Amino acid sequence: MKILHTSDWHVGKVLKGRSRAEEHKAVLAGVIDVARQERPDLVIVAGDLYDTAAPTPEATRLVTRALTALRRTGADVVAIGGNHDNGPALDALRPWAEAAGITLRGGVRESPDEHVIDGTTAGGERWRLAALPFLSQRYAIRAVEMYELTAAEATQTYADHLGRIFARLTESFTEPDRVHLVTAHLTVVGAAAGGGERDAHTVLGYAVPATVFPGTAHYVALGHLHRAQRVQGACPIRYSGSPLAVDFGEQENVPSVTVVEVTATTAAQVREVPVAAAAALRTVRGTLAQLAEFEAPDAWLRVFVREQPRAGLREEVQELLPRALEIRIDPELVPAPGSGTRVAQRAGRSPRELFADYLDSRGHDDRDVRELFDELFEEVEH
Repeated sequence: MKILHTSDWHVGKVLKGRSRAEEHKAVLAGVIDVARQERPDLVIVAGDLYDTAAPTPEATRLVTRALTALRRTGADVVAIGGNHDNGPALDALRPWAEAAGITLRGGVRESPDEHVIDGTTAGGERWRLAALPFLSQRYAIRAVEMYELTAAEATQTYADHLGRIFARLTESFTEPDRVHLVTAHLTVVGAAAGGGERDAHTVLGYAVPATVFPGTAHYVALGHLHRAQRVQGACPIRYSGSPLAVDFGEQENVPSVTVVEVTATTAAQVREVPVAAAAALRTVRGTLAQLAEFEAPDAWLRVFVREQPRAGLREEVQELLPRALEIRIDPELVPAPGSGTRVAQRAGRSPRELFADYLDSRGHDDRDVRELFDELFEEVEH
């Protein structure tokens, strides 16, 4: 059978105030094109379909249309909730999804059987998929345990709890004539973060060892970390990564989906298929003269300016680079706190003196800014 594994769409993402709706349309169209070309038997979307738990109608429409289009390629489609998704809201879409032939699992259900999905390909290959949406510590561990355990013990308890869940979901992974699959949205110890994930859900308290997955699984399709990568384990374990760079920390990632070919008796063959529809993210550094020479017409930019701060500098950079979404003074030029000029003392000093000391401490030598402060302060005083 052939599997298309994708995750972390983050539809509805806004980058520094800029909507990425058009990019998401293009990226998901690219994912659908890959599915049309590859003709997979199964598409797995391993969580974080949305960027927020309260997606806009436009984001919901885009996700449901993308899932429908993937289903129309002839593939079975299974999607699970991630930490950015609203699990109950995804589950509320299950009647629509089931009518469309799509399997949605937004949150963890009371019955383990709800998370074990069976299917058969057109060629007769039988498969079984254990599908576990994102599970927070609040639901994985009883509150009283959290209050009584040390941080190390709490980490172990979360990992142990997930280990018990996977053991229950995969206890039938013993049949020799069936492809056994797992999908989940979580952090595995030793995997590399992509750069734009939500830190609270990637720290060690949420990391689990690869040993939670059974060696009898033919393939484990993970979501949560945005960099496509293989994870060492007793079975093939992989993050597909996000099909577009979610933030500037991910600018070096190569957006892609993962295609897997496997049978009940042969090992999984894995390859990455790039998805290049989104605008690139780039970080550039330089003086105004150097920035004037920079050319990246289709990229969103983070700019570190190697100039002393002054009034109007942001506007000058924006004029040179209209696609700059974030403009800052290069951190290397900003003095460390307490270095350079003396720290201002409040007692007996005027607001003008305090503000002048602040500007000096930041290396911001601009007479216009000081004069503007004086004018504004005079207006407030009178």
